[in-house]
Amino acid sequence: MTDLQMGLIGLGGIAVAGVLAYNKWQEHKHRKLAEQLLDVRQADVLLDEKGSAGGAAESRTGSSTGDGGDSPAAASGRTARAAPERVEPLLRHAGDAPGMAADSDDALPEGSADGSLPGGERRARIAAAPLCLLSPAIDYIAAIELSEPIAAYQIRDAQRVVLARLGKPLHWIGFNDASHTWEPLAEDGDGAYQHIRVGLQLVDRKGPLRDADLSVFHVAIQDLATELMGAVELPLREPALQVAAQLDEFCAGVDIQIGLNVVSQGQVFAGTKLRSLAESAGLVLDAEGRFVRCDEEGRLLYALLNQEAPGFTAESIRTLTTHAITFLLDVPRVANGDRVLGQMVEQARRFAESLHGQLVDDNRRPVSESSIEPIRRQVVQYQLAMAHRQLPAGGPLAQRLFS
Repeated sequence: MTDLQMGLIGLGGIAVAGVLAYNKWQEHKHRKLAEQLLDVRQADVLLDEKGSAGGAAESRTGSSTGDGGDSPAAASGRTARAAPERVEPLLRHAGDAPGMAADSDDALPEGSADGSLPGGERRARIAAAPLCLLSPAIDYIAAIELSEPIAAYQIRDAQRVVLARLGKPLHWIGFNDASHTWEPLAEDGDGAYQHIRVGLQLVDRKGPLRDADLSVFHVAIQDLATELMGAVELPLREPALQVAAQLDEFCAGVDIQIGLNVVSQGQVFAGTKLRSLAESAGLVLDAEGRFVRCDEEGRLLYALLNQEAPGFTAESIRTLTTHAITFLLDVPRVANGDRVLGQMVEQARRFAESLHGQLVDDNRRPVSESSIEPIRRQVVQYQLAMAHRQLPAGGPLAQRLFS
């Protein structure tokens, strides 16, 4: 064997030894990091809220409501529904979740990033995330702890392609060490975060979270934590799916919309007249082609729609004519629904009078006070049920659930 061959063999052996040593060092580094991040179990209100997971429902289904056959109330199904369909005129099904325990008893970091707070105190402060941002009642929440702060855009970019396949919304928040508050992670934000929570929404109007989506989320979040040199804590999967089914069943039972129609009696309604009436009533034209009435904070109360065209536009309304318009109230998304219903009914009557039309339900039956009263009571009943479930109508959680 020549000296050259001996030298090459020696260099190869050194290279192999170097690779093995590097791998051993990386393994030791990650083990040390994981032990540091997951050494003490502390309470996290986003992960540890206990509760029972009740019966399951594969899809949302509506049931008829109202006070009898003469009521203008009816229901429409909620299964796999991207947008509610009108079936009956006034009362329509448009179709407290417990938290989930974590997979393990491992901890999140107890130490302060800047050393200014004792571990337990800092951990408690980190745990106090506002439920309006993420809530175990409607979110499956992954807790991610990074070895060092990373920019928001880098966090959001990791596993972006995989997470985009999910059929339910994702909500990201990070702990701001300067202000000691949780805040949303903007996709293009450059603020750095070490403590991250990612919530996969359990339910929306399309139905409950599917097992396939939850599996994709599990793998993607674990890969994200590995990619960013962090540790992740995930709740148990099966209880989460049970909670999703139970929550979806509840939502289906309170998801109603109320519609009032103003129809012509031979004449047509001119678009210019409709715009004049709408603007004088405080309604404004939105990007979806509706005239909408909002409260002082800009939250939608009810909408005015054209029955015969895709929608109103600033350009077409000058020449538009129609034979029917609809006032629509989305009950779960509006606070004080009975009061808003009264306002909408009064406004619909004014339109009917000004347009020389008739106020009717979807079966073209005239709407009277006696037909409105049972609907008002139903609205109160449903919104009380939502409040009892800690999902108040019109609140941030209800806005996300009924979308």
